[in-house]
Amino acid sequence: MTAAESIVIVGAGQAGGWVAATLRNEGFTGRVVLVGEESYAPYERPPLSKSLLAGERPIEKCYIRPPVFYTERDVDLRLGTRVEEIDTVRRRIALSDGERLAYDKLVFATGARVRRLKLPGAELPGLHYLRTIDDCLAIRAALKPGARVVLVGGGYIGLEVAATARKLGCAVVIVEMQRMVMARIVPEGISRYLAELHRGHGVEILTEVGVAGFERGSPLRVCCDGGRNFDADLVVVGVGIEPNVELARAAGIATEDGVVVDEFGRSAVPGIYAAGDVARHFNPLLGRHIRLESWQNAQNQAIAVARGLCGKPVAYGEVPWFWSDQFDLKIQIVGLPERWGEVVLRGDMAANRFTAFSLADGIVNAAIAVNTPLDIRFARKFIAERQRLAPSALADPQIPLKTLG
Repeated sequence: MTAAESIVIVGAGQAGGWVAATLRNEGFTGRVVLVGEESYAPYERPPLSKSLLAGERPIEKCYIRPPVFYTERDVDLRLGTRVEEIDTVRRRIALSDGERLAYDKLVFATGARVRRLKLPGAELPGLHYLRTIDDCLAIRAALKPGARVVLVGGGYIGLEVAATARKLGCAVVIVEMQRMVMARIVPEGISRYLAELHRGHGVEILTEVGVAGFERGSPLRVCCDGGRNFDADLVVVGVGIEPNVELARAAGIATEDGVVVDEFGRSAVPGIYAAGDVARHFNPLLGRHIRLESWQNAQNQAIAVARGLCGKPVAYGEVPWFWSDQFDLKIQIVGLPERWGEVVLRGDMAANRFTAFSLADGIVNAAIAVNTPLDIRFARKFIAERQRLAPSALADPQIPLKTLG
């Protein structure tokens, strides 16, 4: 790559911010253009449902880099701007302000958007989604002591917002259509544990209950299947996200629940890359294409892609890692199992300090650590090396994990 080349990054979220910063850190001296629709410099999203929502962290502490970084490092940061079209033949993009920019390489870091409900009353005031800083600030303004909060969806967002809302003195109800909370992420025993944790903190949880619609109430009424209704001062919907692939698809780039790329972040179209929530990348460790919605992936895959653009390609293939803060729990999950196998418990669930290992045909394929952060290092190693371990050894806290495998 020569200094005269130009790299355009579409999307100024965490992945886009890390691509831009890494290009400069790795010595790329060509033009870097970072285009984002929001008015904020690239920031991390995890605080939106935790410390920023609780008012414990200012917006400035959520930025990946101080905004002045982009000026100092000669990154052309275009905020409040949308890419309307990509011409992969002429290698240029059209912006919402009418400008057209040429590029030599382009990175999709368009992330994902919330999945919206298509139900009667879903556009009424008082119903919110959580994906951006502005979303967070709007929700935070309504989290007053005694406020009635209904969470539609019992996944990461639902449980984390529920924990924050309870801490702020709100009355909280979770309505989940599936038969258990965090059904897409954890095995049944861990789901039951999390549900009981929340109930113990005063959260009402309804499972296998759908929402039929919303009506004007005081100020909003949540109408559930079966005839039960809830009056809410605030409704937060967390029913998943969808990758922003429309721009890539329109440009003729292969998409399948994300922009399809290899382990180096390269699409099948020359000069086009993807990183972060929008990328469906090949993971050499797992031997399949996956799309991850995680802080770790948004950062580390972006770094790997940027290094490849600087002529230092390294295959990106890490054991997926996720985390969640709920009440006084630090929950870490490693692995992305196609199925949960035998669950082996190490530690004391009643004391809120344990690690649950998943064994598929005797091989460790995932682990969930609750307030046991040191176990994650070894769990990641077991998964990466496809270790076959005895359940009795994993379950025995007297046997150090470092001696296994």
